[in-house]
Amino acid sequence: MRARSFGLLDRAIPVIGQGTWLIEKTPDAAVAALRQGLDLGLTHVDTAEMYGSGEAERLVARAIADRRDEVFLVSKVMPQNASYRSALAACEASLRRLKTDRLDLYLLHWRGSVLLEETFRAFARLVADGKIRAWGVSNFDADDLEEAVSLVGEGQIACNQVLYHLGERAIEHRVLPWCAAHGVAVVAYSPFGSGRFPAGRSAGGRVLADVAARYQATPRQAALAWLLRHDGSFAIPKASSLAHVEENAGAGELVLSESDLAMIDLAFPLGKPPKTLPII
Repeated sequence: MRARSFGLLDRAIPVIGQGTWLIEKTPDAAVAALRQGLDLGLTHVDTAEMYGSGEAERLVARAIADRRDEVFLVSKVMPQNASYRSALAACEASLRRLKTDRLDLYLLHWRGSVLLEETFRAFARLVADGKIRAWGVSNFDADDLEEAVSLVGEGQIACNQVLYHLGERAIEHRVLPWCAAHGVAVVAYSPFGSGRFPAGRSAGGRVLADVAARYQATPRQAALAWLLRHDGSFAIPKASSLAHVEENAGAGELVLSESDLAMIDLAFPLGKPPKTLPII
């Protein structure tokens, strides 16, 4: 599994990880898939207190129970729990559900009404106490990122986790360039579009199939490789089944040619800058 530097962290992280949104709907299959993913090198595991009201974190705990040191473990705090005291308590609750003593990365899930400086003060305390090793944000537009850096300075924000797939390229207008300029990793969630992956008979689907065939890959593997074309980008497709995890892992070494990247780019146009950053 290919790995690369993850923002400010002094650690290489696999370019493809495992997401856990909605895994509580098929708990046993999800745990098996997560463990298979670890075997295949997908050691970046992403979860959140919001997912299944904490149940996803409990399932992750089952999956990594005897393998914690292998895992780059990420969770997120909801904005309504992001005040100083509430964020400290929320992190402790996530640690209990995950049955671990630390998170490798802790994110603000999206921006709410709590002042960012209060949330970031809690994050700094959690780092100092050894509860988390680094922190970042999720669903932040470029203006939000600018404000965040004005509060904490450069070199503090490890990543921005954002919606990014072939049908939703909004981050390429401002967020992706901003993150590249400031050394912030970009983590693509819902990289297959949450049920909106191009149909095989569609124009875009045919392009993906043609590109994938040149590498003896699948269209989904080609789509992941396209998303990972930037040095600072990572993706966390959901770990929903053994077959899907194996397919995801198969994209970890796939690097498309410039001409193939260009073909996909033409088939899935960038579009106009949105007024607000899309999230789900």
